[in-house]
Amino acid sequence: MDRRLLKAAASGDSTSMEEMASQDQSILHGKTPQGNTCLHISSIHGHQVFCTDAVALEESLLATVNLDGETPLLTAITRGWVSLASVLLRCCRSRRLSEAILQQDTHGCNALHYAIRSGHRELALELIAAEPDLSKHVTKFNDSPMYIAAKRNFADVFEELLNIPDCSHAGRCDNNALHAAATNGNGDIATKIMRMRPEMARAANKYGNTPARLVVLYNKVDMLRVLLEHDCSLGYEVSTKGFSLLHAAAYRGHIDVAREILKHCPDAPYCQVDNQDGLTLLHTTITNNHAEFADFILRTPQLRKVINMQDNQGKPPLHYAVQSCNPKIVAALLSHEDIDVTMIDNNGDPATWELWKVIQNAKTLNWVRMLFFNSCRMKCACLYAIRSFVPRMRSFVPSLLLLNAE
Repeated sequence: MDRRLLKAAASGDSTSMEEMASQDQSILHGKTPQGNTCLHISSIHGHQVFCTDAVALEESLLATVNLDGETPLLTAITRGWVSLASVLLRCCRSRRLSEAILQQDTHGCNALHYAIRSGHRELALELIAAEPDLSKHVTKFNDSPMYIAAKRNFADVFEELLNIPDCSHAGRCDNNALHAAATNGNGDIATKIMRMRPEMARAANKYGNTPARLVVLYNKVDMLRVLLEHDCSLGYEVSTKGFSLLHAAAYRGHIDVAREILKHCPDAPYCQVDNQDGLTLLHTTITNNHAEFADFILRTPQLRKVINMQDNQGKPPLHYAVQSCNPKIVAALLSHEDIDVTMIDNNGDPATWELWKVIQNAKTLNWVRMLFFNSCRMKCACLYAIRSFVPRMRSFVPSLLLLNAE
């Protein structure tokens, strides 16, 4: 690019530019090493008069891209010159330069991506009206304009995009716009999606999480209610690893979302499906030391069945509770009328045999004493173990008695 033209474009001196062009029109096609024309340079600096004058002299500058794949329109938007971007958009439309409007840069972003991401909502709406096909493009990270609008809670922009039949709703990591609305807790956007594109609710991201599973993990009760009111079958969802939504709630210890699931799906699955572990949500709760959630399970009639359910190794929740060294959960289990302390696992071991792990990690002798001798139910379990055919327990009982004597 001629240095005089570069200086004029940077300063917005349109008079000098017109004088140079009158002597040699081809001077306007000059480029910098970055591939920028005088229209790009003027757009970087936000000189609206210079830009309109340059376009009037050479409209092909509107479609010229630099090394970053940017048209002057993209350059103006990425630099925050919203009014200039609007002017350049109108220039492209009046000359029917659709390709210039639809241009994606080296990151796969088009003008609509940048307008939404930068918070230029009015410009975004103008772009959608001008070129609806902008909504189909995704970036190299697989972000669609709809996904970004949902992430930013731009309800007006989102609604316009949702009304475009073939608008993309994709997001990075295989998320979609409903995943974005779910994590944001935006019930209005989620409601619109469930009415117009309910299939999005069943799509899992790269981590296997559907929108419903995300709201459970993030404890978004209101959002979960929106999803289940539109489709209660979502509450029966089981992940590829066999975990139900109730398992997800138990994993995080979220009682409110678990209660909401059971409200809409009273027989929601609570045991792993097609999985080698066969864990119930009570096993999961105990493993993660959520005492309050364990108490919730024990007080909920719908979940009463899991109290003595065994995993694939034959271990009921009491085995897990003893091994986890959590006195609150153990006490809650032992006080429940349905507990069966005589159950043994596939190795023939009762819950008392988990004591060897507890002794190695016990914080105080009081924990061991409380666990095995201050409960009538566990006393019975100890006697059962002594009388049982588990020979290892015979050498173990003297140490229990010594601990109790101290």
